[in-house]
Amino acid sequence: MGNIKLELKEKIIEQLNLEDMTVDEIADKDPLFGEGLGLDSIDALELIVMLDKDYGIKLADPKEGKKIFESIETMAAYITEHGKK
Repeated sequence: MGNIKLELKEKIIEQLNLEDMTVDEIADKDPLFGEGLGLDSIDALELIVMLDKDYGIKLADPKEGKKIFESIETMAAYITEHGKK
């Protein structure tokens, strides 16, 4: 699952235009929203689109998204379990 975590970090930096950030600055367990990476609701929409486009995962329930987007670790686990890639 290490490779998917690195891939996610790279995709998040690219998708959300976080040019000032490197993959080394994003810890696997850091919160993505609020404290931590500091993402917002617009970023959440971008992540939902990325999951659909890159991994074939469609999120319908916002509560589910909140759990999935807690950290890189939770996203990687969900993608490993539900992704089509």
